[in-house]
Amino acid sequence: MPDQRNANSRGETAGRPLHSTLTRRRVPEATVGRLPIYLRVLDEVVADEQSNISSDQLAELAGVNAAKVRKDLSYLGSYGTRGVGYEVEFLVYQIRRELGLNHDWSVVIVGAGNLGQALANNGGFANRGFPVVGIVDIDPSKVSTLVGGVRVRHIDEVGQIVQSKNVNIGVIATPAHAAQDAADRLVRAGITSILNFAPTVLAVPRGVSVRKVDLVSELQILSYYEQRKRVPHVATSADVSRPASA
Repeated sequence: MPDQRNANSRGETAGRPLHSTLTRRRVPEATVGRLPIYLRVLDEVVADEQSNISSDQLAELAGVNAAKVRKDLSYLGSYGTRGVGYEVEFLVYQIRRELGLNHDWSVVIVGAGNLGQALANNGGFANRGFPVVGIVDIDPSKVSTLVGGVRVRHIDEVGQIVQSKNVNIGVIATPAHAAQDAADRLVRAGITSILNFAPTVLAVPRGVSVRKVDLVSELQILSYYEQRKRVPHVATSADVSRPASA
């Protein structure tokens, strides 16, 4: 019979993960940022009808190292079985539970321009638990139009939408100059989680969570890597070893 104490000390059990006997700890932000990546990978593994996965395989698919995977999953109370790995469907359940994906989170989009329309028409949001229940704009030509099956309403009605639709998350898809006003309106309406696509930094009260999606910055980072591929590395002073002192 396997030594249960030794198995537990390595983060493994002789049977099912000890999720019910462990005290859940606060999950570090870096780990939270990787959980959606693990979930995406595991969803693909489930689609392939694979029932178990090792930390090494999950690490390779997620682009991180295996030790980090094991540490991240330990915060969820998930410990792989030695020689078997993790039960995929149960691991999906644990990650979804930790991310709060065991129920839907309604979304309102501020801005019915090209980006706002693209987001509203993205059926993947609703399929993953984030139904778009409201879209608002200040442009009279956009108000009352239908986008993604949702009627665009004037931004002055955002508070009514948030309250009547029990909205949890606000998405800002406005030009930069309008983003702060959009954030202020969302906060006054009771929204405490904001996804900001506008290329600007928002000032929000304590307790309001903001995630920024800066498409231009991401393109600039890709530009850096493209340049590195095409331009030979130029030595700098940091690359040159200092001569030994006499």
